[in-house]
Amino acid sequence: MDTLWTFVVHRRHQLLIDSYLHVSAVLQSVLIATVVAVLIGILVHRSPLGSSISTAVASAILTVPSFALLGLLIPVLGLGVAPTITALVLYALLPILRNTIIGLSSVDPAVTDAARGVGMNRLRVLTAIELPLAWPAILAGIRVSTQLIMGILAIAAYAKGPGLGNLIFSGLARLGSPNAVPQALVGTVLIVVLALVLDGIYVLAGRLTTSRGIRD
Repeated sequence: MDTLWTFVVHRRHQLLIDSYLHVSAVLQSVLIATVVAVLIGILVHRSPLGSSISTAVASAILTVPSFALLGLLIPVLGLGVAPTITALVLYALLPILRNTIIGLSSVDPAVTDAARGVGMNRLRVLTAIELPLAWPAILAGIRVSTQLIMGILAIAAYAKGPGLGNLIFSGLARLGSPNAVPQALVGTVLIVVLALVLDGIYVLAGRLTTSRGIRD
């Protein structure tokens, strides 16, 4: 424990930087994935065939091992941030897409019919009624995607990606040296802690952005 604490104290500045880069990469990837997945969900949720095809493609992407996907992206995008963010976005799509389709499909048709009856156009119904009603389901998908790619990002150190994965890889590569185990352990624990903190922020954001009638 003394060695572990000493490592944290001596490397605290670098740990803060790596933690920031890790969270930043995850949030950027989730934001991009959310925009893409919600747009696809809006386009296909009324079509059983379109919903099945889109979720099947997203599911197929999720089954590709992260090392293999990064290996395919590196020759095209090079090393660093570009292949890392691309891979994370692809892995984050499925939970958000599936929950978007479920959320939009579960909106009561009587509600949308009533909205059209008072003069709302299709876009207005979507933005003012359907998406707010589907938001809790979409947010649940975002939470799942965030937790998923928090761990996958660690593997992106293979592609020289940002974040705490570099700390873990460096520690594992130096097994046998005094700081190797503390280095890998600290990186792993920080990823878990950051994932829990982000999830707590999502829960709070959900309470603030969901109307009480839907929430209750």
